[in-house]
Amino acid sequence: MRLVCISDTHNHQIEIPPGDILIHAGDATNTGTIDELQNFFIWFSSLPHEHKIFVAGNHDLLFERDKARAMSLLDDGIIYLEDAWVVVNNMKIYGSPWQPVFYEWAFCLPRGEMLANKWKLIPDDVEILITHCPPYGILDKASDERGIVNEGCEELKRRVEILSRNKLKAHIFGHIHEANGVLEKYGVKFVNASICDEINLPTRKPIVIDI
Repeated sequence: MRLVCISDTHNHQIEIPPGDILIHAGDATNTGTIDELQNFFIWFSSLPHEHKIFVAGNHDLLFERDKARAMSLLDDGIIYLEDAWVVVNNMKIYGSPWQPVFYEWAFCLPRGEMLANKWKLIPDDVEILITHCPPYGILDKASDERGIVNEGCEELKRRVEILSRNKLKAHIFGHIHEANGVLEKYGVKFVNASICDEINLPTRKPIVIDI
């Protein structure tokens, strides 16, 4: 099965290669306005992929502030996952938007127990995991006034290590623009599918993996 992975498109509409499942791991918009989300969903739903899955990111604010309104914008052909799972082509796929506190954006929780409780909701038998943020130490390096730092979630890493002993085959995320790429670890394909670079220009291409 071919997964086409994108994230952090920030209002840009890019060329998407063919595949069985198209996954967007969040930050489709800049500020999560109704107009931004409508434009994104019109574009996303127009793509020819049989299955299209979207998980919100910290910039997709409407999904946290007024979820009912945000959901009303969804096209029938788009699967939205928020601490929820779906079976597609006999694969259990789970999606979650949460991340460690990041300014005043959406779906942010303090590091530690509160995030750990969110990750405990991930089923033990999940095969494809989609989160907006990366696990700590995996495609999560960013640079700021502190230097090069790991911005991923420690509690998510712990949960992923457990899931990798079961059925987990792929973990798709974004959030950290600088860390775009693919890494295989614990027998799992990790994908940071960020399309935009550090200044929100769409300089990266979608990442395609087969599982």
